[in-house]
Amino acid sequence: MSDAAARPNLPEYSVSEVSAALKRTVEDAFPFVRVRGEVSKVTFQSSGHVYFDLKDDKAVLNAVCWRGTAQRLKVKPQQGLEVVCTGRISTYAGSSRYQIIVEQVELAGVGALMALLEERKKKLAAEGLFDPAHKKSLPFLPNVIGVITSPTGAVLRDIMHRLDARFPRHVLLWPVAVQGERAAAEVAAAIAGFNAIAPGGPVPRPDLLIVARGGGAIEDLMAFNEEAVVRAVFSGSIPLISAVGHETDTTLIDFVADMRAPTPTAAAELAVPVRSELLAQTLDFERRLLRTFTAHMDERRRHLTQTVRILPRAEQLFGAPRQRLDFAGERMASALKANLQEHRRALTESAAVLRPSRISRQFNLSRERLKAMTDRLNRGQSARLIESRKQLDAIGRVMHSVSYRSVIERGFVLVRGEDGAVRRRAKSVASGERLSLDFADGTRTAVADGPAPPKPKSRVKSSGGGQESLF
Repeated sequence: MSDAAARPNLPEYSVSEVSAALKRTVEDAFPFVRVRGEVSKVTFQSSGHVYFDLKDDKAVLNAVCWRGTAQRLKVKPQQGLEVVCTGRISTYAGSSRYQIIVEQVELAGVGALMALLEERKKKLAAEGLFDPAHKKSLPFLPNVIGVITSPTGAVLRDIMHRLDARFPRHVLLWPVAVQGERAAAEVAAAIAGFNAIAPGGPVPRPDLLIVARGGGAIEDLMAFNEEAVVRAVFSGSIPLISAVGHETDTTLIDFVADMRAPTPTAAAELAVPVRSELLAQTLDFERRLLRTFTAHMDERRRHLTQTVRILPRAEQLFGAPRQRLDFAGERMASALKANLQEHRRALTESAAVLRPSRISRQFNLSRERLKAMTDRLNRGQSARLIESRKQLDAIGRVMHSVSYRSVIERGFVLVRGEDGAVRRRAKSVASGERLSLDFADGTRTAVADGPAPPKPKSRVKSSGGGQESLF
């Protein structure tokens, strides 16, 4: 048998040819597939490509997502996440394996979406983004309100109508898409843009922001669950109200916002007070202030009147100080003499004990000290007399101000009777009684109206016969 007859009739292929043939066969058979599975072994390369595995309870399928596609994914592959990947099946000749080239990643169901949101919520909460200590107080009456929403929906009309009904304010609209792939990026950019407006510039800086959207399915509200939107709200310095969805809808922006409103209309109600109620409250405060001020002034007036009634007279106030001043003046002269005599005595005693050789020097020293003390004594006495004279003059002025003489100077008259007593009441003056009238510049006499009261006759008994005397 020859060598040619011994060779098989099958053609020979190189490894590359076999790999290329398998690649064409697989790609032609599976050009577009949707594969559901659990994500595992996720690897993000520095080149931007993402590698991971899709697995179920029986098999594992390698997956690769190129850099351009990975940047556009709404759902990023995460360990343990159940997803549905859309793409084409291909092979990798370098390791003799087949894989899916991923073009789109979707969550496998609502349960997986909720698990993703819960995990994201825990992550952001651990970083402190939902801490109430970071929340800002809403302004009582903002001048400018920035609204971030779709310009074509009913949400903007509801907010504007509610603001006009309560308290019209200047509104700046930043139009954004509220769902879809570009919604999250536009909302985050709008929040950052409003916060970047400088105060006092050509565009007024808002005092309050409202992020609003109507209700929808959880997939429609995913833009407001994105991490970029949450971080934009946290980084902003302008207070923000979240009004996304209906009252039962909850998104991650609700947890980081300074205030959550159940509806866009409720957000407008939280933003401004009711103007008519403020006017009524202001008028009520004005009436209460006037009543309180009037009552307080009446009370102070009554208190002042009562205080005046119980004030003591000038004689009671200045009697004791006047006596102390008199006694001090009497003691001053004798005290000065006694003090001078005491110093002279001490000087004499000191001179007596001095030695003859030092008598002259000690005498001169003592004379100088005596002269200095005498000067101090004279100055002290003069200062004391001047101060006492000032106090006496002040007391005299006060006494003159409360004296009846100052009252007479204003046109009043002091009335005295014949006995010299002051007549304070008209009923104490008898008709015909001679009165002494003290004016400011002198004294005049007068007679009271009416006949003078009869004087009692003295009865003198005669010495004999019992007949009264004619005199």
